[in-house]
Amino acid sequence: MASGHRQLRLVALNIDGVLLNDSFSPVIHHFVVSRGGRYTAELERHVFSQPQQVASAYLARSVPVPMTASQVLEAYFRERDVYLREHPVRLSDGAVALVHRIRDLGLRTVCYGGLGKEHFDRFLGPWAHLFDGPGYVCTNDFRPGVREITQDIFGLAPDRVLFVDDVARVAENAKELGVPFIGCPSGFEHGFQRQLMREAGVRHVVDSLHAIDESLLSAVDTEAACGTVWANAQAAHNSRS
Repeated sequence: MASGHRQLRLVALNIDGVLLNDSFSPVIHHFVVSRGGRYTAELERHVFSQPQQVASAYLARSVPVPMTASQVLEAYFRERDVYLREHPVRLSDGAVALVHRIRDLGLRTVCYGGLGKEHFDRFLGPWAHLFDGPGYVCTNDFRPGVREITQDIFGLAPDRVLFVDDVARVAENAKELGVPFIGCPSGFEHGFQRQLMREAGVRHVVDSLHAIDESLLSAVDTEAACGTVWANAQAAHNSRS
């Protein structure tokens, strides 16, 4: 391999919060606090990267206003549409350059997220040719989807795939499976994902996509090859900007 990478074969990139800006945390926060609920790390743990029906059922129990899970989903997406009028979805700084950088290193790429493929087509359609396999994987029916993407869709061993995500629950699942992971938590001021990633023992946390450079990818590749992806992760926790 021209890059010198000997272990990694695929990089799976989350769409919302990584390749696209975080347009979910602010809406969920407003949804909860505007109805008299408390926005906590525990709430994020039970809502982020969960199937929509699971997340909406938890949100329904988290606010004092009586709501069914279906009512929560309807209200949430209505409020998200209002939010997006003033804060449109946009490509994250360095997103396309990151995908090119990964591919230039001889690695394949795939994008995934909880919304349907139309979301990918709308915002990343011009760059769809940069993604392999199905290009985009909707994980709503099997979130967080680490095992399914790694083994079922691409047929790769856990240590051959690197996941880049903004949610600690994905990191926890990756840890259980021995899958390499880079955290890119949202900068949302009320968010808890950086804290939860630290508690999960994520070794590599970045503040921008530019920080996922050849040096970091090589370091993760070496860890994967040596079987130390999650070894002593708490002590080795790094943050890069």
